[in-house]
Amino acid sequence: MKKKILAAMLAGAMVLSMAGCSGGADNSSDDTASDSASSEDSGSGETAEETEIQVFIAASLNTVMTELADMYNEEHPEVKITYNPDSSGTLLTQIQEGYECDIFFSAAQKQMDDLEADGLMVEGTRTDVVNNQVVVVSLKDSGTKVTGLENLNEAESIALAGGSVPVGRYTRQALVNLGTLPETDDPASITTEEVSEALGGVEISEQDNVSKVLTAVVEGSCEVGTTYYSDTYGYEDDLDILQTVSYDLTGDVIYPIARVVNEEADDAQTVAAEDFLQFILSDEAKAVFDSYYFDTNV
Repeated sequence: MKKKILAAMLAGAMVLSMAGCSGGADNSSDDTASDSASSEDSGSGETAEETEIQVFIAASLNTVMTELADMYNEEHPEVKITYNPDSSGTLLTQIQEGYECDIFFSAAQKQMDDLEADGLMVEGTRTDVVNNQVVVVSLKDSGTKVTGLENLNEAESIALAGGSVPVGRYTRQALVNLGTLPETDDPASITTEEVSEALGGVEISEQDNVSKVLTAVVEGSCEVGTTYYSDTYGYEDDLDILQTVSYDLTGDVIYPIARVVNEEADDAQTVAAEDFLQFILSDEAKAVFDSYYFDTNV
């Protein structure tokens, strides 16, 4: 119980609890879930048991996963889906510290590798779901001289995620491959200060996750930033994509998903977590990912 409370507090205002319709808490949604739980399941003849699952998602998945939760709840209103969106590195740390989690959807393989190495992954549930791509963006018609990573040093200010954040690591890897940053076995270890120095002392605002990078550019506090192509969805009128960074520079930007060992989960919660994971892997869900600029051909 303590772990669930901690996870809920951590998610705070960003937690999205889906119960049949979008828009947050709604009494009619709760009534729908309650009514469904008291009725017979058409497939089994048994009543559907209300349960809740904790799903930790990379911040760049927040919008698309909100829609997918809505879709899932149309058929399963008895399942409350509580999202905790943040950088994959932060989410991994929380799981390692004992926060209750049923599903982890990471923006990079490294965090999933670490989860598996720690024995915290349910064996046989790991699957690659989507690919993404790093982009360099600025506010539309900003007049920036920057055309991409090659002349990033011409920016007056840059929004850049920290090295533990997948998009920050991918950006550093690309700069290493371009020769801007020195060769290293672990690009994530390159500090923001070292990136700034390599770019001639340009001002860099380090951000905790990819969503905050996007916000810094959209609000005009930073001239340019590196984010994911999928994060530009809905901001087409606000942003210019200066460069779509090739996979030759970043490597593949694969998002894996897996169930997490949750010793506090009862049978209903375990079944719901597995069912929701399978829904995320379905053709129906792939169509939604595609519409949000993700690549499901992995």
